[in-house]
Amino acid sequence: MKESPENQQASPTFWQKSWVKNSLTVLVFVIAYLSLRPFMQGDVIQGQVPDIQLESISGETVSLHDLQEPYLIHIWATWCPICDITKGSVESVAEDYRVINIATQSGDDDLLLAYALQNDLNPQIIVNDFDGSLMQQFGAKAVPADFIVGPNGQIEFVEVGFTSEIGLRLRLWWAGL
Repeated sequence: MKESPENQQASPTFWQKSWVKNSLTVLVFVIAYLSLRPFMQGDVIQGQVPDIQLESISGETVSLHDLQEPYLIHIWATWCPICDITKGSVESVAEDYRVINIATQSGDDDLLLAYALQNDLNPQIIVNDFDGSLMQQFGAKAVPADFIVGPNGQIEFVEVGFTSEIGLRLRLWWAGL
């Protein structure tokens, strides 16, 4: 006995299957991200890290040249939603590696200190880039921007945009080899 047409369910075609649609959606986002990546990278500096002395918002002197181990320069902003997502990862990395947090265009030292205390950030490693001149010196056009510096003072890796904690740790480990 044959089923009536209204009782039969047509199986979806290949392109209508949910896993195919989901895979294509992910692929489109990956292609869009990779297409935008060169713009996000901007004209970031390469080679030797600039020889500049900085002061944290808590008054600590921070040098970019006197370090003998790999370290992270993390440029971020309080108004950046992606920076907000990554701040915990950066603080976790700072427990094991030297990190210099450069907060760009995010207010004066008092505002940054209040932000740091409210968000459980270490103010001793936060440098205020009030006018964005440090961000410009590093050539970053977007935040967050991460510069992994090797023990020889050479910038080994540059990432602009979201970077996972494991990604930062692996790059720092690699820079230390």
